[in-house]
Amino acid sequence: MKVLVTGGCGFIGSHLTDKLIDMGNSVCVVDNLSTGDIKNLNSKANFYNMDIRDEKIKDVFEKEHPEIVFHLAAQINVRKSEEDPFFDIDVNIKGSVNVIKAFLDVKNHKKFIFASTGGVMYGDTDIFPTPESLEPFPLCPYGISKLTVEKYMVYFSAFYNLQFVSLRYGNVYGPRQNAHSEAGVIAIFSTNILEGKTPIVFGDGQQTRDFVYIDDIIRANIIMMESPVTGIFNVGTGKETSVNQIFEYLKSASGRDIKKIHTDPKKGEIKRSCLSPEKIFRMTGWKAEVDIKEGIRKTFNWFKENISV
Repeated sequence: MKVLVTGGCGFIGSHLTDKLIDMGNSVCVVDNLSTGDIKNLNSKANFYNMDIRDEKIKDVFEKEHPEIVFHLAAQINVRKSEEDPFFDIDVNIKGSVNVIKAFLDVKNHKKFIFASTGGVMYGDTDIFPTPESLEPFPLCPYGISKLTVEKYMVYFSAFYNLQFVSLRYGNVYGPRQNAHSEAGVIAIFSTNILEGKTPIVFGDGQQTRDFVYIDDIIRANIIMMESPVTGIFNVGTGKETSVNQIFEYLKSASGRDIKKIHTDPKKGEIKRSCLSPEKIFRMTGWKAEVDIKEGIRKTFNWFKENISV
């Protein structure tokens, strides 16, 4: 199958590209390398160094004729979205609509699979694990932009026959995650430990997230490519893990007697996040398989082998 991956040099996108190529698909990658790393690019993928906002992206679609698009390229930094919401709008909304319209011009287009967010989509709620049926109420521009793209996909589905899936990820972690981004506490703490720095915990550390290992995320994407189902799905474990617990798991994985320090909580940070995976399990059979302790051990060992100290 012919597949296009936006953000294919990034953390999730590069793992997905590798899997797609291992399965025998013809894959092309669109990435402007603003946060992605060219070292992550699979050598068998056709690469286009291009911004998703570029009108010339339609030329890539005309040349490659992808049947499936995985759209992962985005501005993912919540804090940056708060500091500059116009940039967030430009990349995440304008860029996504640009990609969707180019895809719809491909005669043999089949399915558009979008990387959304579950971590900030529902805002502050007291329903855990949180189902997709709960009305989204994101409290940051990043979450608002992802929700807006979902609304655009519904529009294009209703009037232009776009077959789409939106995957609302939990907090994804694993090898290749960018440790210099605010989005990956496990990557950040792993790097801190290996560099002899003291991990910093915002607030009391009791805030929870639904951490999902990269291999489980990739399986969910592949299942959606192969399945006839469409719509919006949470991709989570249904389990909460606190930042303090993450620190303890990493301390154990490292075998080191490390300490942490606490600082002021982040402005606007939600206290709890946990996604119900019931819908995706019921409709596709997917469920998370990698235990958080095992995932953290694998992640820490990868950073240990791949970062220079």
